[in-house]
Amino acid sequence: MSGQRGERALVRPHVVTEGRAHPTRNTLDVATVVLATWAPVTGLSPEKRRVMELCRGGALAVAEVAAHLKLPTSVTKVLLSDLLDSGHIESRAAVRETEVPDQQLLQKVLDGLRALT
Repeated sequence: MSGQRGERALVRPHVVTEGRAHPTRNTLDVATVVLATWAPVTGLSPEKRRVMELCRGGALAVAEVAAHLKLPTSVTKVLLSDLLDSGHIESRAAVRETEVPDQQLLQKVLDGLRALT
């Protein structure tokens, strides 16, 4: 009996992703933030509709979506990449890349601070 439970757990993610093991995009990591657009949810699978419900409540990280869905992160990334491709969600990097400060500006700040002491 316990073997059947393990087999079901393996089948479900395969079914959810329509047999695909990899997302169409390689831009999602566990900290990527996703937001729902107001695209209609008609025609979406139950899991994708659930993602839309979750993300309409506010921005969530990929890891949070996976936890709410109780699905592996890899499966969640496949679902999210499909929704990105269809325009149902948008993604944002969790942390914005910062520009390297101008060396001359830093030197002026340092000189100014030294002048104060």
